[in-house]
Amino acid sequence: MSDLKVAIAGAGGKMGAANIRAIAATAGIRVVSAFDRAGAPALGKDAGELVGLEPLGVSITDDVAAALDAAEAILDFTAPANSVALAQEAAKRGLVHIIGTTGCSEADDAAIREAAAGARIVKAGNFSLGVNLLLGLVKQAAAALPGFDVEILEMHHNKKVDAPSGTALMLGEAAARGRNLDLKTHSVRVRDGHTGPREAGSIGFAALRGGNVIGEHKVILAGPSERIELNHIADNRALFADGAVRAALWVRDQRPGLYSMADVLGFN
Repeated sequence: MSDLKVAIAGAGGKMGAANIRAIAATAGIRVVSAFDRAGAPALGKDAGELVGLEPLGVSITDDVAAALDAAEAILDFTAPANSVALAQEAAKRGLVHIIGTTGCSEADDAAIREAAAGARIVKAGNFSLGVNLLLGLVKQAAAALPGFDVEILEMHHNKKVDAPSGTALMLGEAAARGRNLDLKTHSVRVRDGHTGPREAGSIGFAALRGGNVIGEHKVILAGPSERIELNHIADNRALFADGAVRAALWVRDQRPGLYSMADVLGFN
């Protein structure tokens, strides 16, 4: 089978760089185009040289249509509006679209689901193998300990714009599924002032921002006389990029549709 030809969205960003490096280190896939927003500092630079590799002969452009013309797949860790637009382009062109963008609204997610009728899309709040294993553990623990309070704590770098993180929300959904609850009606996102006692059955979230923290998540299950903590710490963005590349190679052989990382890893 020929190499999967990939366009890198947001090529000048940290995840764009991680995706370029991950593809360069993986057989069966290659970068054929890379793009970024108009005016981005990376425009015109070679994608390989930009991330400390040998030149790839791929100049970063702001011409999205031209970048997609050359590609079979898009790796996209950008912003919600951009990811929706790229999903729609992927549907028109029958492309693979790997979406690691977080902070999507319900309307954004609905538009991406609609686009999946014509594209093979894998969307995940986190592409890490460890996090996706953790989701299963959280669901199991929440089901086994119905009387324990569930709190989710996450910390990220000071440039992250959405909260709670996509991963924290995935963990909350896992806990809610373990208890057959609707997360929307049982989550507590903010506590301030005189809040009264904790409501039984709620799932709490706390978001910390600072420094260059890549991603740390902790799920706390607190009972009357003991506490269980399930943690995940990301030390390098390469783990997300490696998962995204794995997803792209897997979904190229699937039918059009919307898939999760659990599908890619065979956890469903």
